[in-house]
Amino acid sequence: MTNTLTSTQTSALPLSASAWPLLSRESGDSLVDQIVRTIQSRIDDKLLRTGARMPSIRQFADLHAVSRFTVVDAYDRLVAKGFLESRRGSGFYVRERSPMGGIAVKDTVTAQANGLSQAEAAPQQLDVVWLVRNMFRQMPPQKMPGGGLLPADWLDGDLIANGLRAISRENQSLLLGYGTPQGFLPLRHQLQLKLAELEIAAAPEQIVMTAGVTQALDIVARHFLRPGDVIFVDDPAWFLMFGSFAAMGAKVVGIPRLADGPDIAKLTELAALHKPRLYVLNSVLHNPTSTSMSAAKAFQVLRIAEEHDFIIVEDDIYCDMHPGAAVQAATRIAALDQLHRVIYLGGFSKTLSANLRVGFIATSPELARHLADRKMLSTLTTSEIGERVAYKVLSEGHYRKHTERLRGRLNSARDKVIRQLEKIGMDVGNPLPCGMFIWADAGCDTNVLTEKAMTQGFLLAPGSLFSPNQLPSTKMRFNVATMSDPGIWRFLEQELGR
Repeated sequence: MTNTLTSTQTSALPLSASAWPLLSRESGDSLVDQIVRTIQSRIDDKLLRTGARMPSIRQFADLHAVSRFTVVDAYDRLVAKGFLESRRGSGFYVRERSPMGGIAVKDTVTAQANGLSQAEAAPQQLDVVWLVRNMFRQMPPQKMPGGGLLPADWLDGDLIANGLRAISRENQSLLLGYGTPQGFLPLRHQLQLKLAELEIAAAPEQIVMTAGVTQALDIVARHFLRPGDVIFVDDPAWFLMFGSFAAMGAKVVGIPRLADGPDIAKLTELAALHKPRLYVLNSVLHNPTSTSMSAAKAFQVLRIAEEHDFIIVEDDIYCDMHPGAAVQAATRIAALDQLHRVIYLGGFSKTLSANLRVGFIATSPELARHLADRKMLSTLTTSEIGERVAYKVLSEGHYRKHTERLRGRLNSARDKVIRQLEKIGMDVGNPLPCGMFIWADAGCDTNVLTEKAMTQGFLLAPGSLFSPNQLPSTKMRFNVATMSDPGIWRFLEQELGR
C-alpha cells in the first residue's frame, strides 16, 4: 500500500506548533489527556481529515516541548479510541470513521490491489452528527451561517422574562409537580384558536404538547414504525430525521422536492414499490429550500396517501414566518384532510425560544390519546413552566406583533443576502419572498467548501447533509439572519468569486 497523500490531504497536515492549542503544565489535566482531547476535537471538527499523516513522535515532541514517551502514550490512546491508525514503518494517520461516528469498514484489500491508500479509496465525508454537534457549540450566530436558528437579538427575551416572572407570582405549588401528560390545557385551548386561523379544526383533546417538534416526530415515529418499515421524507429535508428514523430500524427513502412540492410521479412510483408507513414533509416554508407546496400538489399527495394507505406527518415549524395568503399562497394538507390521515406538528422554537422546548401534535382524538400515553411512558410529561410561558405570550397578543417584526426583518436581510450571493456567482434560483433560508448552488462540492470554512471559524451547511443518501452536492443552505459577518463574505468570494 502506498502512503503517498493527495494534495487535499496534505493541506490538512499540522505543520507547526502555531496550528495547535498550547499545552499547559498548570492545567489540572495531564499532558497526555490534553493531547488526546485536542487531536480528537480536531478530527471531530474535520480540521484533521481522514488519511492525514500525523507529525512523527519526534516532531510532535519537539514542537510542543514534551517527552517522546508522552506523545507515544497519547497516540496509543487515540489508536485505541479509533481516531488514529498506526502503519508499520510509516507513522500515524487519521483513521476513517463512519458517517455516524463509528469506524468505517472498507475493503482495504481491493484498495491495495488498485494501488490506492485507504484514504484515497474512501474520501472524507461530512455527517449529520458533525453538523448537529457544532450547532450546539457556543459560537456566535454570525459564525454559523448554515445554522437553523435566529440570532438571540432577533428574538424578544423580554417576552420570555416577563412570562417567567408572571408565572412565578402565581400559586407556586403548580410549578413544583408534574404537568399533565397531554399538556397545559389553557395552552391547548389557545392552540385550537391558532389552528382555526389555518382552517384546521382541532379541539384541545386532539392536541398533545411536546418538547419541540423534534420530540413530536420521535413520538409519532415510535408509535407507527417497526424495524424494516419504510418512511418517506423530502429530498432535501431536515437532516436530523434521517439518523433518528434509521436508529429505529426504519428504511428512510427520499422523495425529490421540487419548487411547488414533491415530485408526484416519483412519489407515486415509490409508494407503489415500498408501501411506506409515514411520509414526513413540510408543506409551508420547506427546510432547506423555503418553498411552499401548491394546492394542486397538496391534493395529489393526499390522494396518493389514501391510495397507498400511509400517514402524512406535516411539520409546520416555520408556520409563523409565512406572511399568509395575502402575500404568498400556502396550502396545508391538514386543512384539506382535517386530521384524519394527516398528523400536524408545530412549535415555537424558531420564533419564540428554542430553550422553552414547546411544540405540539394535532391529530384525531383517539390517536392523540395513544400518543399522550407513549409520551408519558418515555418522558412522563413536558415542562408545564415552558407551556405556561408560551400560553401567556400567545394569549396576551404579544406573539402576533413579535412575528410581524420578525418577518419584516427577515425580508430586509433576505434581499441583501440574495444580491450578495448572486454577486459572487452563486445560483439562488427563484426564491420566495418569505422564510429564513436560501438554498443556493455553489457550483462545486459544498462538503469541501464546508471543511475549508470550518478552518476559518465558520459553520456552513452543505447540501449532502440534507439528503438521506448524503451524496456530494453543489447546494448549500444559508440562514439569511446570520450572514452579517464580513468574514464569511470574504471567504465565499475568495473560494467562489468568478
